[in-house]
Amino acid sequence: MSALTEVAAPGTDLPRRRARGRGDGLGPWWLVAAVLPVAFLLVFFAWPVAAMLWRGIGGDADAFTGAVDLTAFGETLARERTWRILGQTLGMAAAGTVVSVALGLPTAFVLHRRRVPGRAVLRALVLVPFVLPTVVVGVAFRALLAPGGPLGFTGLDQTTTAVVLAMVFFNVSVVVRQVGALWNALDPRQTEAARTLGASPWRAFRTVTLPQLAPAIAASAALVFLFCASAFGIVQTLGRPGYGTLESEIWVQTSVYLDLRTAAVFSVLQFAVVLAAVVVSGVTAARTQRALRLRETPPARLTRADAVPVAVMLAVVALVVAPILTLVVRSFHTRHGWGLGNYRLLSTSAGSGFVGGSTPAQALEQSLRVAVDATLVTLVVAVPLALLLTRPFRSRAALAAQRALDGALLLPLGVSAVTVGFGFVVSLRATFPELAASGVLVPLAQAVVALPLAVRALVPVLAAVDPRLREAARTLGAGPWRVLATVDGPFLARGVGVAAGFAFAVSLGEFGATSFLASPSAPTLPVLIARLLGRPGADNYGMALAAATVLAVLSAGIMLVCERLRPRGPAGAGGL
Repeated sequence: MSALTEVAAPGTDLPRRRARGRGDGLGPWWLVAAVLPVAFLLVFFAWPVAAMLWRGIGGDADAFTGAVDLTAFGETLARERTWRILGQTLGMAAAGTVVSVALGLPTAFVLHRRRVPGRAVLRALVLVPFVLPTVVVGVAFRALLAPGGPLGFTGLDQTTTAVVLAMVFFNVSVVVRQVGALWNALDPRQTEAARTLGASPWRAFRTVTLPQLAPAIAASAALVFLFCASAFGIVQTLGRPGYGTLESEIWVQTSVYLDLRTAAVFSVLQFAVVLAAVVVSGVTAARTQRALRLRETPPARLTRADAVPVAVMLAVVALVVAPILTLVVRSFHTRHGWGLGNYRLLSTSAGSGFVGGSTPAQALEQSLRVAVDATLVTLVVAVPLALLLTRPFRSRAALAAQRALDGALLLPLGVSAVTVGFGFVVSLRATFPELAASGVLVPLAQAVVALPLAVRALVPVLAAVDPRLREAARTLGAGPWRVLATVDGPFLARGVGVAAGFAFAVSLGEFGATSFLASPSAPTLPVLIARLLGRPGADNYGMALAAATVLAVLSAGIMLVCERLRPRGPAGAGGL
């Protein structure tokens, strides 16, 4: 299972293995169920990515013909700018990862192993940033750090430090949830024994707890590195002019210079970076899941020794609250003073300096419409895929195919949204221009981006079903289909709500792929926010703040609903 797979029920591994020997009686029907997800991944992920890769190494990108030509690679790699951009990407991703892990570990300890007032609210607050659109995060930090903002005096606006802080804001929740899930499952008696033998709290943590947490830390760090290296929206809205990463350079080469060959080379470099992170994450996640067969332990009371972790947790809460609160407050400040002027402009103006175009209200309507379509597509593919990944197959070939399908599903998460969008441009849009004109490519690309998260919301729910329930139903005379409907069905129904929420939130705020595919006359709200930030004028900036606030409220609200729908106990612990 991947790093995003949430925790299966502790203690259910043995019965699941016993059930594998008997199967579920559906046999060949699972082959039929696999056709749709596999076809979707092949057409809307494998083909675009392959076309992008082929564009970089030569030949005819439309027909995959011609000889391999590495000239573009040689020319691109010979430029000093390429290595500078690669260094900037890796450096910022590494810095964001280190800081996220350093802040996430103490926060995970306090929120998962200690009883603190308002723990549920604090956990939800820390986890909300992960579903916020990257464009919103960038706008929030600009409101906080720009001249006139609360921290404008620091001079951090449009600096590398600002970008890294925004990455930490976005990704610290990954560490908290991944590590916290494992920390919940650890037996505290080993640490207590070390303390009894005279070890200090720090030494007990370093020698006993930390080695046990190592798989979860490594898995979460790999994911954070992956997300930091693909934080396109943050870099676009918060970085200074001329400052780029691999993703932003792909967009520049495609949209500004119309150099698809060079963009393909940068896409290959981006693919190599994220693939390495995906491999590390997948390997370490498997070790984490084996460790999670331990029994969950209740949290303990706070002690004086917890002062430092509590202080770090409060710093993380401040990091989360400050940008969002600043965004909301400054959205009410207009060039005429305080009021609702920016929000009124959302439905009446397309922005100063723009000729025609959609208003933010129209862009929001378009975003909601596209997100609904993308969510429906995602669920149609995700449900059979999740069922396939949790079936107790009997044959080794079926189990091998199951593992291969699970690994393939991780790739859309690893390949950045920008790469997916660029792949759509050189494959589907080039081959079927009528599809691009109809706007159908946008929800399809968003579905590709949202699919891994939706499946990872469904898998732990289905994996937590006790196989003995299926055995009991079959013993009572229920057929395979009735067992699936009556035993798995209620669990699946609860998981579908969570998966739909995740898919909708991701699609609503998706920016990387959508920036390539959205029609200029019908942009989504994240794309329009980026346009407003790119034009001078107080009205444009105020409208961007107001639109980002609306988008943040919608995304956070969806996330909180998902947390309420998430099953309690092992089936809902961990993961993202």
